[in-house]
Amino acid sequence: MKSLNQEIDKRRRAVMTPNYLPQPIEIQRGEGRHVWDADGKIYLDLMGGIATAVLGHCHPKVMAAADQQLHTLWHASNLYTTGPQVALAEKLAQFSFADQFFFCNSGAEANEAALKLARRFARDRGEDRFEFVAFDGAFHGRTLFTLSATGTPAYWKGFEPLVPGFHHVPYGDLTATAKALSSQTAAIIVEPVKGENGVRPAPPGFLAGLRELADQNGCLLIMDEVQTGMGRTGPLFAHQASGIEPDIMTLAKALANGLPMGAMGARESVAASLTPGTHGSTFGGNPIAAAAACAVLDELTEGGVLEEAAEIGRYLSDGLQAIAERLGPEKVVEARGSGHLQALELKGKAGPVIDRCREHGVLVISAGENVLRLAPPLTLTQEEAQKGLSVIEKAVSES
Repeated sequence: MKSLNQEIDKRRRAVMTPNYLPQPIEIQRGEGRHVWDADGKIYLDLMGGIATAVLGHCHPKVMAAADQQLHTLWHASNLYTTGPQVALAEKLAQFSFADQFFFCNSGAEANEAALKLARRFARDRGEDRFEFVAFDGAFHGRTLFTLSATGTPAYWKGFEPLVPGFHHVPYGDLTATAKALSSQTAAIIVEPVKGENGVRPAPPGFLAGLRELADQNGCLLIMDEVQTGMGRTGPLFAHQASGIEPDIMTLAKALANGLPMGAMGARESVAASLTPGTHGSTFGGNPIAAAAACAVLDELTEGGVLEEAAEIGRYLSDGLQAIAERLGPEKVVEARGSGHLQALELKGKAGPVIDRCREHGVLVISAGENVLRLAPPLTLTQEEAQKGLSVIEKAVSES
């Protein structure tokens, strides 16, 4: 007899486009750091919906905020002002460099808005700046504009020609970055940690160097915090650890704890170029998602979550380093990461390890063919972290 997981998978294949290769289970319910599949099996979730469930599944304060808004106003469009959207922008401005925010539904849309703003800002100053410097291995989204910014050729295949004007250089290489800049450069776009490309933190001094190069060139600096924002790597926004401020920042994923919500924040002098009619989003800043995001920010900044998460982040990092040392170079190349965004680069492929972890009740994901990625909720406990590390070590050793 087929399991319920198998039945739903068969139905999915019949009616959904084949652009995903999901793991062979249907997730039906989530609570805290755990989820349950269609057959009732429980899993420790160390992937957090790909770094979205920053406070865990069905967090009571986020649920309460969303539920209250659900019974008040679902949608009004951006032809009208809604309180949750304004409140969210105020909170984000309070804790970041940015003065003004544009809301959308995803990270790709946030980056799309950032790239458009950079070009518009230059044109408003009478400058012919339309090019961008991005980095090899970067991931900025799957719209055609953000795909062009993405520095991974495998994602381009079949969608050429890409949007012109992008120059990709090695991540961490300030000399190559300087050579790629010109009088036509509108902005440098960078991830403070390359998430999809193996969880690779920026080398020391790299982000500060980019800030200096952007200032010297007269272009903008865009910080893609879609995966790293909202406390994922330690500070509320990852770039804050480097002591610099970008001109534009993008957020999504964890912003509303998994509800569709993206944001682009900019200095007021830059944001002023988004005059009425230049950009928009029907669902962007939806009241329900905005209310949830307000609750997430309150919990992160006032609830002590970041302080408690810092200790668990160190525990995860130390634990992965210990696994790498115990299993040795025949199994593990390197352990790396920051906070609750960690990776184990394997000697072999990550797929079999992910399967074994799932069989043992732990969900993890990849970040490249041979990299195991962990992006658990910041509310993960030490006991849960230890369980996850034990299962990962067993799975790697068996693969």
